[in-house]
Amino acid sequence: MGAQKSIHAGKAKIDFNVDFTHKLCGAFLIPPLRGSTNPFSQVIGSLSVKHPNLFGRSEKLDLLWDKGLQDSSVIIAFRRPRPEWLSQQSFVIQHSVTPEIAVHGLPVNNFSRSGSGGVNLCRMSAGVDLSEPATSHWNTTTSIKFEHVRPISDDGRAITRDLDGFPLTCSGSHYDNMVILKQESQYATANDHSFSRLSFQMEQGLPLLSKWLIFNRFKFVASKGVKLGPALLVSSLTGGSIVGDMAPHQAFTIGGIGSVRGYEEGAVGSGRSCLVFNSEFTMPLTKGFEGAIFMDCGTDLGTAHHVPGNPALRQGKPGYGVGLGYGFRFNSHLGQLRVDYATNAFQRKTVYFGINNVTS
Repeated sequence: MGAQKSIHAGKAKIDFNVDFTHKLCGAFLIPPLRGSTNPFSQVIGSLSVKHPNLFGRSEKLDLLWDKGLQDSSVIIAFRRPRPEWLSQQSFVIQHSVTPEIAVHGLPVNNFSRSGSGGVNLCRMSAGVDLSEPATSHWNTTTSIKFEHVRPISDDGRAITRDLDGFPLTCSGSHYDNMVILKQESQYATANDHSFSRLSFQMEQGLPLLSKWLIFNRFKFVASKGVKLGPALLVSSLTGGSIVGDMAPHQAFTIGGIGSVRGYEEGAVGSGRSCLVFNSEFTMPLTKGFEGAIFMDCGTDLGTAHHVPGNPALRQGKPGYGVGLGYGFRFNSHLGQLRVDYATNAFQRKTVYFGINNVTS
């Protein structure tokens, strides 16, 4: 169920939206919380409030609350208007709780599924984003934020070690603190026959206090799409690496619908570095209906043993994997509905459902 309402406050129009259908599929695919007797734990939905003129000078306030069966997130963003030739500022506060399946999940069914490892991450962050004026093809964003990461058990208790007794934090205590300076640059160009996209992310952990994490993390995504008559071939390459201090939850994870299909999230491996290649060929079948074939492959580049506690090696993850499959795309007013049928290197088959570009 969903509802949307606009409230006029002075000259401002406040958009208020409640949506209990966004994660409806999760109710059928994910089992209930372990031992939970709280009826609120079964609620799935989101709440969005947008105020375009908070103090009468076009200041924008956005509040988004999103809750799944086993995860939740609250984001508060405040933006002050500035001239277009100056960088745009956003002040952001975020709190989230998510199961750490990618690193600490226990793979089963030939890595096509993962059981709970009993580890969840509670994150609290606050900082400022600076978006530089966009050029013809480039867009750059710089941010600095403080982040507090605390591992918790399924019942909400603070924990310091996983099921095998290995530390979950870099500090060895109940939490990790860090101040992160991040810069992201994106390049995009397109014409009638092809498109190209390139994204670079660089994160630096600043040593403001002796116990705070100091690291450098780099990630890139390069993709290219080419039209072959009515068909479209899209290929992408994703890679990254981290040096310096590192907690297990900072590892690059491989496997899942956004990485190597046919495997559960993180079931291929997790390491200090990664490299993932995806290629997909889509062909229109009827109006608004497309068929696709795809191939995904990824590797941790042999860096799993450099992650503190060696979680991937202890869980027997292979460190590399290949997924092949086919799927269908249906374009509707709700967005693009996707169904993918993938087979991994162990001949285990998995079906994925998703919605892209959902519009309100």
